[in-house]
Amino acid sequence: MKRIEAALDTSLCMYPLEKLGKKEEILFVDIETTGFTTKTSALYMIGCIVYETEWKIIQLMSENPTQQAQILQAFLSLLQGKKTIITYNGDNFDIPYLKNKCKQFGLQSPLDGLTSIDLYKCISPFKKLLGLENCKQKTVEQFLDIERDDKFHGGELISIYNDYCATKSSYAYNVLLLHNADDMRGMMRLTDLIAYHDLSKMDFRVVKVQSNKYKDYFGNTKEEVLIKMRLNAPLPRQLTLGYLGCALSVTGDEAFIKVPIVRGEFKYFYDNYKDYYYLPNEDISLHKSVAGYVSKEFRKPATARTCYTRKEGVFLPQYDCIFEPVFKTDYDAKEAYFELTGEFKKSQESFQTYAAHLVGKMLG
Repeated sequence: MKRIEAALDTSLCMYPLEKLGKKEEILFVDIETTGFTTKTSALYMIGCIVYETEWKIIQLMSENPTQQAQILQAFLSLLQGKKTIITYNGDNFDIPYLKNKCKQFGLQSPLDGLTSIDLYKCISPFKKLLGLENCKQKTVEQFLDIERDDKFHGGELISIYNDYCATKSSYAYNVLLLHNADDMRGMMRLTDLIAYHDLSKMDFRVVKVQSNKYKDYFGNTKEEVLIKMRLNAPLPRQLTLGYLGCALSVTGDEAFIKVPIVRGEFKYFYDNYKDYYYLPNEDISLHKSVAGYVSKEFRKPATARTCYTRKEGVFLPQYDCIFEPVFKTDYDAKEAYFELTGEFKKSQESFQTYAAHLVGKMLG
């Protein structure tokens, strides 16, 4: 069995790993095998990233299939004191494979007691947003402009490993180590993309809100609310999104949402329309306890579409019923609004809720 160690340069990593756990309690892992089924394939390498006064890559390599138990035992020693394991698609492959190999060799596995962070699961929901063709590790690395020296894929390495077992070729040895090391270095960098997952979970805070006036394309004066936010982890790429008149832009850990301010008259529709009369001449609805005194020729039973009161004011759009009361231009209108009151303007908590609502809609 061989154990190879090398210092790892993490200067290009943007994501704060302390959000995932204490660095001394984190272990990255990527395995290399000759197949997918533990009973019919061999585990020939376990690559790990650990923190021991500095971040380092540790590679455990079996020089032939008879050394699988040895590299497993060495791996289990590295796991001591660890609480978080980070993989790329490891929930589907690496972790189940390691558990089954431990069982095969009669070794007790502590993997069930660890917190698992699968970077594939963190990234795949944003495949369309990031414009990724697929979520293979090398594809995602290209999105971050990560360069590799390794030119092989896992399937090609099986014959190279078999050649190494037979000949102890230095070429085969170096190719096998390089592929796994590049996987590990890439995986550390891919933690940057967890920031998109954090953004979708509203891991940000509103730091400033202001109103602006501007001229639109036709020279008309428009108003908007500008919400400035600070993300707790920076995005590795600039992000710009729009949704029904609102716009989100993110650069690093700084984000802005622009929301159009709408002035005018809107309608609030009552749910209990059966308790109301509609007065066509005045285009209003009144509760029966009040409108009962109006002559029958000037009133009619209200319907869902005619049971409303009108409100003149300043409004902001919303896409679910987040803030009450909900206003619309008409009963069938899809767009909904809420009144931008003086009380709302003073509430940091309300703008935090509103920003989360808008970001959630834009991310889809």
